[in-house]
Amino acid sequence: MSHANAALTPRARLRLARLIVDERWPVAVAANMFMVSPVTARKWASRYRTEGPAGMADRSSRPHRLPSKTPPEIVKRIVRARWRRRLGPVQIGGELGTPASTVHAVLVRCRINRLSRIDRVTGEPIRRYEHDHPGSMIHVDVTKFGNIPDGGGWRYLGRDAAKQNRSATARRTGEWTDDYHPRIGRSFLHTVIDDYSRVAYVEICADEKAVTAIAVLQRAVAWFADRGVTVERVLSDNGSAYRSFAWRDACAELRITPKRTRPYRPQTNGKIERFHRTLADGWAYARFYGSESERRDALPRWLHFYNQHRRHSAIGAPPISRLNNLPGHHT
Repeated sequence: MSHANAALTPRARLRLARLIVDERWPVAVAANMFMVSPVTARKWASRYRTEGPAGMADRSSRPHRLPSKTPPEIVKRIVRARWRRRLGPVQIGGELGTPASTVHAVLVRCRINRLSRIDRVTGEPIRRYEHDHPGSMIHVDVTKFGNIPDGGGWRYLGRDAAKQNRSATARRTGEWTDDYHPRIGRSFLHTVIDDYSRVAYVEICADEKAVTAIAVLQRAVAWFADRGVTVERVLSDNGSAYRSFAWRDACAELRITPKRTRPYRPQTNGKIERFHRTLADGWAYARFYGSESERRDALPRWLHFYNQHRRHSAIGAPPISRLNNLPGHHT
């Protein structure tokens, strides 16, 4: 494929070369016909004589030698300083006697020019992975949100007004703590994310016990199956529900391979952790809700927007778009 500023395409180059070589046109006349310089016309004619039509293809413009290229030893020292001490280009350049612009260019080539791309614990570059088809891996987890009292919560009304609303809600429901404080409770959101497509399935439950988590998994697997996706593996953290024998047996019954993250390494399950933040910003705290039931009623609509219409920054398209055109999906 020719670059944007090329005067000739490979087909036009071949026509130009054949006019000069095969039909004996003067170089100046042929060059004028194709609106290029005689030097360019001679170049393509020479390549045609030596290589034939294959010589009309584009070639890399990369030079054979780079005498000013940063030596590998300096590159290693720059990368080591970045990984181990997280220094910036100015600090690294000052230590090594290298221009900061050169250090920055090396960091860009090594894809560690942003500290967010370096693991905080090991200092190694973060290796992002993605399974190659829907259903190859799903991520499961539970996130919790405090319930909203009738009349609204403190995020929009302030703590004094929210305290009155909490008391009024407790008087209506009769839910009080042992020391007579209003008990509003929490919502447990069981979330399921497909690793490849980022399509999400969410249920609001009353707890995070193994029985509840298993029921959510069964319904999620059926939900994905209705969309032509067969779940093969499930990745969870090391919560008690996911370490239980009941969870293991349920996965075996569904013919799913259960996997767990390394302890104290939530980054392994980072896709669903990031989804929880999107869930909080886009739904849970996105606007004023007058009650918990009002917020729960808004979840299906937001989830439809997330799956069907919201452009996902990691894949550049709505998640549901990656479930289209699966084998047999439209048959």
